[in-house]
Amino acid sequence: MRKLTHILMGGFILLFVVGAALSSCGDSEKLKEKEREIEELRQLAELDRREMENQYAEFAVQYAELKKTVQNDSLAALLDKEQKRAEQLLKELKNVKANSSAEILRLKKELATVRAVLKDYIRQVDSLQQLNVALVGERDRALAEAARTRKENTAISQVRAQLEEKVEIAAQLNATGVTITPLKKNGKVAKKSKDIKTFSIDFTVTRNVTATTGNRMAYVRLMKPHNQLVNPTGQFEYENRTIDYSAAKAIEYDGEEQKVQLYVPVLEYLSAGKYHAYIFIDGQMIGSGAVELKK
Repeated sequence: MRKLTHILMGGFILLFVVGAALSSCGDSEKLKEKEREIEELRQLAELDRREMENQYAEFAVQYAELKKTVQNDSLAALLDKEQKRAEQLLKELKNVKANSSAEILRLKKELATVRAVLKDYIRQVDSLQQLNVALVGERDRALAEAARTRKENTAISQVRAQLEEKVEIAAQLNATGVTITPLKKNGKVAKKSKDIKTFSIDFTVTRNVTATTGNRMAYVRLMKPHNQLVNPTGQFEYENRTIDYSAAKAIEYDGEEQKVQLYVPVLEYLSAGKYHAYIFIDGQMIGSGAVELKK
């Protein structure tokens, strides 16, 4: 009996030892499992942290790119401010300790705010770009319309100028039958140049119903054989310059044919040769004639 008791006690002790050993082994496994879970959580936290860093960096880059697309100084300044904020939060995230869960949580909330603000600015920039595209389109259409209008106006001006030129040409007076008669002192025709005291210049202003009626000044330039003016008396305007004339006479033109006679006195010796008379009215040369003088 005593031996059996010893055996039983020994068995109980063995069972206790074995049980204790088994219990110790179970706690060790649980500890290892906890450590694995903690390591997995740490790895997940690190991955999450890196993803946040990438997003902050990406947001900073997107702000920089948005600044390049805007021309509005105020908006560009706001984008620059948000870019610097994203860069500062990225710097804080890199410096925060891995076990500082509160700080990481704060930066994660900030990340959501940065993302929302970025989306809003992207919408604003997109709207501005669409508006700019529309304005550029309107500007281009306006420029094209202005160019078309200028082209039409130029064409109209050219046609008007051509018509005005035609009307002006049509309204110009014309002198026909220009004759130069050398006269003696007694008024008879002079046969020799030494006997000439006066030239009679006769011509007819033709009928022109398109010409303006009223008073006109007729000018005669009588030129010697060597292209020198006979009897320079005064000056008049011709082709934007002032030239001398030999004689002038006021006439009243009524649109009908009108005969005109002017006299050019001779106060100098005249050589033989061909003399030319040029008639001017309204700043235009309207006719000419010539005569040959003998010694």
